[in-house]
Amino acid sequence: MNKWILGARPRTLPAAIAPVVVATALAGSDWNWFRAALALKVGVWLQIGVNYANDYSDGVKGSDAQRIGPTRLVASGLATAAQVKLAAFISFGIASIAGIWLSLLSSPWLMVVGIAAIAAAWGYTGGKNPYGYSGLGEFSVFIFFGLTATVGTYFAQTGQITALSVLCAVPMGSLSCAILAVNNIRDRAQDELVGKRTLAVRVGDLRARTGLVAWLVIAHVSALATLIPWSLLTLAVLPLTFSISRSVISGATGASLIPLLGKTGKLQMFFGVLFALALALD
Repeated sequence: MNKWILGARPRTLPAAIAPVVVATALAGSDWNWFRAALALKVGVWLQIGVNYANDYSDGVKGSDAQRIGPTRLVASGLATAAQVKLAAFISFGIASIAGIWLSLLSSPWLMVVGIAAIAAAWGYTGGKNPYGYSGLGEFSVFIFFGLTATVGTYFAQTGQITALSVLCAVPMGSLSCAILAVNNIRDRAQDELVGKRTLAVRVGDLRARTGLVAWLVIAHVSALATLIPWSLLTLAVLPLTFSISRSVISGATGASLIPLLGKTGKLQMFFGVLFALALALD
């Protein structure tokens, strides 16, 4: 596989795609394919930029020296730190161009949101005091890949923010947090050794696993809480939800958790498609 595709970590991209799909379906007759496409471009390239930025920052800090999970470019020597940093900036640049275009078509406030999102993306592991090293990663993911991505996409197409759009953002944010939680549980022991105090490190292994399952439960419950009858379609992914939960609760560790990243990404994508279909049918 091309090293840059590997570094972009395609398995995490459902966190960027699903919110746009759900918000566009919620827009109903007000949906605008071009604005939806721009929102999707912003989300995908922001996610790719986050992945490259984390690769760079963790690599130069030495946090990935004994990494168990998917290969990182800097730590493995597949690319230099400067090359990966440039890749992150290019990705953020592409996201910015699409975001500026989208804001010009809808509201200049989206530029402010975009700036905040890029700052959060870089600050997760970058800088002198990365908040990802202090256990705030899930909070940021829920805000930007849940609330902001879903509500922002809906607002860009309809010009309004509704209580339903916020509620629909909750399962998207929860599933994005679940993806991050899989990574943090897998890397918990090594992160603790290098002083990377993710939420999994701060609360301990058992609570971190329980928390991951809680994110999955919140996703299902919040979708049903919309009181849209067709939201029952999201229950079709319960077997996959149970499979992931069983693997986590059983105590799987290290490399055995790697496949769960892909499974959790698939869960978010399938859930998002079914939820979007439910909103469209309603």
